[in-house]
Formats: sequence, structure tokens, C-alpha cells
Amino acid sequence: QVQLVESGGGLVQAGGSLRLSCAASGGTFSRYTMGWFRQAPGKEREFVATISWSNGVTYYSDSVKGRFTISRDNTKNTVYLQMNSLNPEDTAVYYCAGSRGVVATAARDPYVYWGQGTQVTVSS
Repeated sequence: QVQLVESGGGLVQAGGSLRLSCAASGGTFSRYTMGWFRQAPGKEREFVATISWSNGVTYYSDSVKGRFTISRDNTKNTVYLQMNSLNPEDTAVYYCAGSRGVVATAARDPYVYWGQGTQVTVSS
């Protein structure tokens, strides 16, 4: 049973930074493509970033490209999301997700493991 636990969320002022972490247990983390998604109040859950397990390829949504960086440390079974230049539109619950696929994809269907989420609030 794979478990994903996010941490690092909180309240930050616009222009600030946060680093989210997602610790995995119960599976072969190094063989999972990992992604971050987010869901703002009243909105659909949307893709943020992903990193493939096979070649480390990363892919970002247009809304975060250039501001957010996804990375992973397979020795710690952890994936990170460094978020810089935050703005109020980034306010959401951020979810970590894992896929057994090799492709770093924005589609939700391949992600079969999900964390409980961590709240990020950006004040103006």
C-alpha cells in the first residue's frame, strides 16, 4: 500500500516562496512518475508539475512555468515542489500524486496514488 504525505504548506505573502515535500512509503518510489496537482475553492483539480522516474524529464503547467520547480530525491523517497514568486492565484490545496507510468504527463488518469493535500495560501 503506497502512502503519500505532503508537508510544507502554509501562509505566505505575494512574491514569497514555499517548498512542498511529499514523502512516499510502501512502494518502489524510484519507479513512480510523480506529480503535483492543486485545487482551489470551487475549481477543478488542475495539473501543476510532474517528473518522470525513468529519465527525470519534467513538465509544468503554463501558469507555473518559470516559477515552480519539481525535483525528487530517490534516496529519501521524496518529491519536492519549490514555489517562487507566489501570487494569490496560487492559493489552493496542493496534492502529490504517483503514477506507475514512465511518461511525465499532465493527465490525471495515470496517477493512482494520491496524498491528502497541503494548504497553500498566498496573501496579497
